[in-house]
Amino acid sequence: MDQKHLGHKDTVNLGSYYTPSWLVDLVYSLIAKNVPGFENYTVLDTSCGYGGFLRGAKTIGADIDGKALEIARQNAPQGIYFNHNSLFEIARSQYKLDKKEKVIVVGNPPYNDTTSIIRHNIKKAEFLRDADVVSRDIGLSFLRSYHKLAADFVCVLHPLSYLIKKANFDALGQFKNNYQLIDSVVVSSGVFSATSQATAFPIIIALYERNSLGMDYAYIQQYHFKTNDDKLFSIKEFDTIGNYIAKYPNHKTVRDEETAAYFYTMRDINALKRAATFLEKETANAVRVTKTNLPYYCYVDVFKDYIPHIPYYLGNSDIMINNDAFRELEPLFVSLSARKHPQLGSAIGTKQYPDEEAKVTGYFKRLLGAHYVEDVSQKPGVFSGW
Repeated sequence: MDQKHLGHKDTVNLGSYYTPSWLVDLVYSLIAKNVPGFENYTVLDTSCGYGGFLRGAKTIGADIDGKALEIARQNAPQGIYFNHNSLFEIARSQYKLDKKEKVIVVGNPPYNDTTSIIRHNIKKAEFLRDADVVSRDIGLSFLRSYHKLAADFVCVLHPLSYLIKKANFDALGQFKNNYQLIDSVVVSSGVFSATSQATAFPIIIALYERNSLGMDYAYIQQYHFKTNDDKLFSIKEFDTIGNYIAKYPNHKTVRDEETAAYFYTMRDINALKRAATFLEKETANAVRVTKTNLPYYCYVDVFKDYIPHIPYYLGNSDIMINNDAFRELEPLFVSLSARKHPQLGSAIGTKQYPDEEAKVTGYFKRLLGAHYVEDVSQKPGVFSGW
């Protein structure tokens, strides 16, 4: 059920990119597998759009978009509906739910990171939110809201980056302290229609159970994520470049005389795909590179060339490295990078080594193992825009 009644700007700011029915089926398959007697729970979607997630005898849908609710009432007439801002004055009483009622929250809440460079020119955070759910990302606000509603289970779609990036995970606040991820499936953002022409990122269909244990970041690091085509991965599989170099501007700690080169700020693999690497001069987003750690930045520069061989589900991960294997091939990485950037070549030379590209390709095949994408013509999809 594609959203058709909003213009582009409102679509982005309301997060009105609706979910294919087969993904809704996946949500309910996870619930059926893990929640005995789930038919006796009230199903609640606090950003319900056209009502695609509202299945069952007792369903409640809410949305700030009144036109969407008109269509939801036609698609799921058994539902009870509320036209309001679900992130303001959050309480069970908003939905006429008593404290003992068993509730499963479902849905695909809006994702709108106002700090992202994607569509930054039209993004805005204009909606009132309770102080304890406010975040730079409205999707994180929705997850926090489910804790305030004391949902027994939560099964929603959201960017995998909410879990695997520690800053995002910490921003989950009381939600992470009171809910635990018990099952999941990872899919590409490219499965959504009305996509933009940028990079696909991983979306998790996540089933959380409310309990007093909650989850810490170590739990997420050790968790084995599974994709809808049965690939398994965990973020503990790889060492990452952030353990060896600065990824963000460091002019306060590296002096002018120590600086051998400048490199653009690094976030994750998908950001590296869009961004520059070595810069000809210092900018506000520049990292100062010393002669000592220059080879690691050359590594990142070459890593960028191999991003097409990295699957979408690792796109929000930090740049991987096998440090011991890299150090054995370090001159090759430096040489390949120096030939791409004249300002480096004049400083460190451009010596060419026998079979250097084949050896570096072999390195990445060993680094990624089963995750290495041989056929880069098979595109996993493009960024959904949410």
